Amino acid sequence: MSAPRPPASGPIIPHRAKWHGLLAARLIWLVSSSVATTLRWRWYDQTNLFENGGKQPVIFCLWHNRLALSLILFRRYVQARQPQRTLAALVSASRDGGMLARVLELFAVVPVRGSSSRRGPQALRELVSAADKGCDLAITPDGPRGPCYVVQEGIISLAALTGMTIVPASFHLSCKWRLKTWDRFQVPLPFARCEVQLGQPLRIPREATDAEREQLRLELETRMKAITID
Repeated sequence: MSAPRPPASGPIIPHRAKWHGLLAARLIWLVSSSVATTLRWRWYDQTNLFENGGKQPVIFCLWHNRLALSLILFRRYVQARQPQRTLAALVSASRDGGMLARVLELFAVVPVRGSSSRRGPQALRELVSAADKGCDLAITPDGPRGPCYVVQEGIISLAALTGMTIVPASFHLSCKWRLKTWDRFQVPLPFARCEVQLGQPLRIPREATDAEREQLRLELETRMKAITID
C-alpha cells in the first residue's frame, strides 16, 4: 500500500489472481478475521476525528509490517463509529498483488493496483478518484521494499495533491510471530493484547516547497516512530 511515484511508462495491466490465489485470499480473510475476534483491543486516538463525527476522508499511514490487521482496524474502530466511511488501499500490480487485492475485496475495501515501481501514474489517478468519491485511503509509507520505518516521499505528494489529512497509525501486539522478511512482518497470535495508536494528524500544503515537503516527511516519520513499539 505504498504511495506511487509516477514513472515514465505506458499503461500496465495488473495481474489477476488465479483459482489458487482466490483460495489463498479466502483463507487469509478467514484466519485473520477469526484471530481478530480473540484479541484484547485497546484504542488510543489522538486525532479527535472519528469520535466527534468528522466526515472528511483521510489518508491512514501504517507501516508495511503491520498490514496483517490494517483492514480489521478500520472496520473495528472507524466504521464502528461512522459506518458510512469506505476505504481504498494501494496493492501491488504484481501476481501476488492479485491475491492481496481479493483479500481487500473480502473486507469490503476498494483495491487500487500499483506501487512506486509499477503502474504509478494509473494508481495515482485512481487514488485521487477514490478520494474525490469520499473514500479514506490507506498507504504503507515504507513499502513495498523498504527501508523499514522510513517514510518515502510518495505519501507526501499524495496528501499535497488531494488536500487530505494524514493520520499516523500503528499497533503493538503482546504476542506475535515475526517473519524473516525485510520488514520483519508481524503476524498476530490468538488472544494477544493489541494496543492501537492513532497519532497526531498531519496536513501537507499543496504550495509547500521541496524543502518544506522534506521537513514534513521527516515530521511524519517522527510521528510514526513515536507511536511504534516493537
